[in-house]
Amino acid sequence: MALITFSSTMHKDKTVYAVAGSHKQTILQLAKDNHIPIDFSCGDGECGTCLVKVSSIDKAKSNQYGHMGGPLTDREVKVLKEMGKITQAQIDQMRVDDIPSTEWRLACQMVVRDEDILVEYPSR
Repeated sequence: MALITFSSTMHKDKTVYAVAGSHKQTILQLAKDNHIPIDFSCGDGECGTCLVKVSSIDKAKSNQYGHMGGPLTDREVKVLKEMGKITQAQIDQMRVDDIPSTEWRLACQMVVRDEDILVEYPSR
């Protein structure tokens, strides 16, 4: 099991257990299930509303970007590039290394892995 800590400047931090290895449970779904108010619109990786910053709490399992979540989806790459959160060089490196090349993720696209992570999200 992984521990996911959700952090926001306007809400108290909340840590929840996540079933790692399900290959289906996204950060957004985990937030919804635990009443954590991450903003989202489409829920399909096309709008960028659910942008979060992810870092590893377990440094032994982390890569240079701080987390081992699954590779970015094609939709996520497109949106993050449009938002200026990822460069073409990072995208190219991710394709070679098969690991995320940015701390920025879309909560509706990032699937939880067996790693303790911190998810920082904006609040209104």
